[in-house]
Amino acid sequence: MENSVSRRISQLRKQISKQQIDTFLVLIEENRRYLSGYTGEDTQFDESAGVLIITRDELILATDSRFVLQAQKEAPLYDVVCYKKGLVKELPAILKQLKTKRLGIEGLRMSYNQYVKIVQELELQNLAVKFIDTVHLVEDLREIKDDHEIKAIRMAVEVAECDFQPFLQQLKIGASETDAAWELEKKMKTAGAQALSFPVISAFGKNSALPHAIPGNRTLNANEPVLFDWGAKLNGYCSDMTRTVTMGKPDEQFTKIFTIVYDAQQKAIEAIRPGASSKSIDDIARNHIANKGFNDFFGHGLGHGVGLAVHEPPSISPLIEKDITIKENMVFTVEPGIYLPDWGGIRLENMVLVTKDGVQVLNQLAVELNIAE
Repeated sequence: MENSVSRRISQLRKQISKQQIDTFLVLIEENRRYLSGYTGEDTQFDESAGVLIITRDELILATDSRFVLQAQKEAPLYDVVCYKKGLVKELPAILKQLKTKRLGIEGLRMSYNQYVKIVQELELQNLAVKFIDTVHLVEDLREIKDDHEIKAIRMAVEVAECDFQPFLQQLKIGASETDAAWELEKKMKTAGAQALSFPVISAFGKNSALPHAIPGNRTLNANEPVLFDWGAKLNGYCSDMTRTVTMGKPDEQFTKIFTIVYDAQQKAIEAIRPGASSKSIDDIARNHIANKGFNDFFGHGLGHGVGLAVHEPPSISPLIEKDITIKENMVFTVEPGIYLPDWGGIRLENMVLVTKDGVQVLNQLAVELNIAE
């Protein structure tokens, strides 16, 4: 692990040098873990398990007393500093010691309130520090998975999938979305998941037209769309998949929509290879759905990266400003869907690994599984 962390730090230092950043403050939990091995978790946005402070020559992990021993054990490459009065109060002294003039920050994570307070503390100590906002500086490094990460993701996929078919066989007419979500969560935990990648989405009937439906009291009926979106987290890495089934024999409408979505997914997967563009892959699936008359019913992107976070770069979407060139060892989802408000929705989601010559689907669970009996 130390070798991987050292390599990542070396890559990051090259990037911050290009931006003329002399000190880089790592605030995002997944980036902190990626660059140090430290697994401390931020319980909510306004609470932090610590920050990394990286310069050309120094590696500092600053945290509070709750995490010091853990940080020392998990991040041996870093000097662990315990802040007793909070990061805002004690960061200026660290920056002064490091002779920081240009501070790189992760603006996606630093709140305006935190920024203002740090600036005030710097002014009180007569320190002139210029803040440089960075966007996806570490996330861009995380796009390419190493062998350890790929193995961890494969295991997270396996744990999430292994009991899904038995789970479907246990589903009964009259079960609620909430009950089904809880049963699927238990299956994953029993199989070895350390956590969920995200709360299970369990959506029946018309509720399946909501891409991020929240499970409620709606009960399962025969011959309606039944959508499950779920994922397990194992050793810090996530998985994410979706299947849509129906209880009993699918009717003509279900079969039609399912086939369109399935074909859109397969066409997109077949086009994935190093050098392809993210927007061209999205276009393949989106155009297929549009040509079948459902252009207005597929609104979200085709996929997203998965790793330490369940949603991370690359984004396979028409909405991104910059087209992304697909590279070997990227891992992302392919998840086209059609959502009809008065009927329901069908989404099929697999995770793929970009290989030297093409792509490998990481899921073993059959996407054709469209009947729960």
